[in-house]
Amino acid sequence: MGTAENAELVRRGYEAFNAGDMATLSELFAEDAVWHVAGSGVLSGTKTGRDAILAYFGELGARTQGNFRANVEEIVAGENHTVAIQQTQAENNGKTLDMGTVITFVVRDGKIAEGREFFEDSAKADDFWV
Repeated sequence: MGTAENAELVRRGYEAFNAGDMATLSELFAEDAVWHVAGSGVLSGTKTGRDAILAYFGELGARTQGNFRANVEEIVAGENHTVAIQQTQAENNGKTLDMGTVITFVVRDGKIAEGREFFEDSAKADDFWV
């Protein structure tokens, strides 16, 4: 796949994520995909496999009563890596999260094979999920 196709794949992933469309997300991720979440909070760490990644995405929605939003601001695609810059917004137990986030994606054979989340303030992100 080329850079335009990689950008479109990631964009489709954001649209599916924000719509809660787990079926489409399942199609976009490789079965053996890996997702890394920065920080040391309860949701941080590595999620191995598409099912574990989708479960993590579901946990984001469940912990925020469905109001978690990943508002993509820009997608920069390359041959090997695609980077998405987003504004993450959510509410959880009276706390508000509104933070810049970057996710780097590796696309392999037309599927997302890896994602790495980086937060503007990892400590604040960790505290939000407590």
